[in-house]
Amino acid sequence: MKKIGFIGLGHMGLPMVQNLLMAGYQVWVYDLAPQVIQECLVAGALATASAREAAIGRDVVITALPEGKHVRAVYLGEEGLLQNVKQSTLFIDCSTIDIATCQEVHELAERQGHRLLDAPMSGGVMGAKNATLTFMVGGTDTDFDAALPLLQAMGKNIFHAGAATHGLAAKICNNLMLGIQMICTSEAFNLAEKLGLDAKKLYEISSVSSGYSWSLNVYCPAPGVLPQSPATNDYKPGFTANMMLKDLKLATAEALDANVPVPLTGHAQQLYQDFCATDGQLDFSGIICYLKSLSL
Repeated sequence: MKKIGFIGLGHMGLPMVQNLLMAGYQVWVYDLAPQVIQECLVAGALATASAREAAIGRDVVITALPEGKHVRAVYLGEEGLLQNVKQSTLFIDCSTIDIATCQEVHELAERQGHRLLDAPMSGGVMGAKNATLTFMVGGTDTDFDAALPLLQAMGKNIFHAGAATHGLAAKICNNLMLGIQMICTSEAFNLAEKLGLDAKKLYEISSVSSGYSWSLNVYCPAPGVLPQSPATNDYKPGFTANMMLKDLKLATAEALDANVPVPLTGHAQQLYQDFCATDGQLDFSGIICYLKSLSL
């Protein structure tokens, strides 16, 4: 039985840990929020007092941290994981961060005899609960093959995107599209309402027409259309607006470094920034409400 360390639980960590436990793995968890740790204990995980303790003696260490500075601190700091675990430990970093930090951690891990994959995920809380997450993985073929059974316990679509940082690049580009698509989907439902068109009727039509998209078909931002969507549940987050804003900022920063024009992404970032100033803890699909509040 493989021993797994899981560091950084957030909204999705508990169901991911539950799925690992159901697959027969032993899981040691660490997070700054005691309540989340307690919920994992109820599910059968084991608690630790630090990230270092969660990692030492494990076969695989999964990290899911908010920003590059947190990844750098956990991996590279004085108590950093790379300095304190046995050689050849397989690290799977599911964080969505900047490419430069990801590359730095990859290079140091390799120099110190460890294996590391960048494996950000998509699918939100619903995907984590249902073990249908999509993982976008960057790293060597050998390390990807080693991690595959574990990732399959938590996800449905597991892609080897390419070399180190390519999983992260895929996630940044994916969420660039998602952020923009949610805005245009929201604009369409707001316009339909003003034109007297029922939201469910627009969904029925567009979900099988050229308006088809994940933002519409799976995560419709109009309340009352899909029973399991955040929109029908007071925009309780599966993926917060603050997190979407963070990802769009990453996309615009990487585009600037790569000298790639992304005008729509820049505009979407500004809209989410304004929305987050009102309540960034709502689900990102709640931007439909912010857009409705604007006046011409």
